[in-house]
Amino acid sequence: MLYISGARLVADKQVRIASTKIYGIGLQKAIQVRYRLGISGNIKIKELTKYQIDQIEQMIGQDHVVHWELKRGERADIERLISISCYRGIRHQDGSPLRGQRTHTNARTCRKQIRK
Repeated sequence: MLYISGARLVADKQVRIASTKIYGIGLQKAIQVRYRLGISGNIKIKELTKYQIDQIEQMIGQDHVVHWELKRGERADIERLISISCYRGIRHQDGSPLRGQRTHTNARTCRKQIRK
């Protein structure tokens, strides 16, 4: 097993597929990283050298906001919405759906405390 940016990557998968397991890296960013480092398209994680792994980790750390930094940013945005008491902030605080969904009969996962 290989850990990059707090994510465990499966050794038997291709680099572009396995790197999407990193929080904040999708398929397009994974392809960009692989292309910029000159890594072959069909190479698997277990075939990478230590130098290539270090390069991937360094490029992801420098160019992309991933894992804890991304989660911290999302949490800060939600806290800001709650502090200014806007509609979305109030809905976050209540645990209700934010984007206009029906709540009379649906939204059970959001309203777990409210159910009787």
